[in-house]
Amino acid sequence: MTEKELIKKCIKGSRVAQEALYRIHAPVLYGICLKYSRNKTEAEDNLHDSFMTIYEKIHQYKYKGSFEGWLKRVTINTVLQKYRKKEPLKLLSEIPDQGEEMGLEEPEISLALLLKYVQELPQKYRLTFNMYVMDGFSHKEISEALGTSEGTSKSNLSRARMILQEKILKKKQIA
Repeated sequence: MTEKELIKKCIKGSRVAQEALYRIHAPVLYGICLKYSRNKTEAEDNLHDSFMTIYEKIHQYKYKGSFEGWLKRVTINTVLQKYRKKEPLKLLSEIPDQGEEMGLEEPEISLALLLKYVQELPQKYRLTFNMYVMDGFSHKEISEALGTSEGTSKSNLSRARMILQEKILKKKQIA
């Protein structure tokens, strides 16, 4: 079955097609949910909610651009919407920009440990960091999605990077 046929069957409500769509795309979308969640249980809940939204809105896909890209965008938006409902994102007062492009300069950290550190970030920092660094959103897109200013997005990213660098340096000193 082609991707287009699978989408059309999902639009018609075919449970078999929905299950096939889930099996094909769940691993990638779960990875996205993990990045935006505090733990695996929350990521699983977010994945479930994302697929419910995907099944509900699949008729809106217009066959323009990558279907997987559309799925990723729906997943990210579903997770962000859930966090907005759950706990309003509190704005940080603007802090001076300390070099937006300050990077994580420790190449010897494992991906699993970095993911753990990212999951431990406060929600506003975690969301901004993931959207900007991992998913390539612009500060304008982040500010629109989170209902903040671009300056707040830049500040939150800077603070997230500082927190991650501190954790990495602390881990390195212990080792």
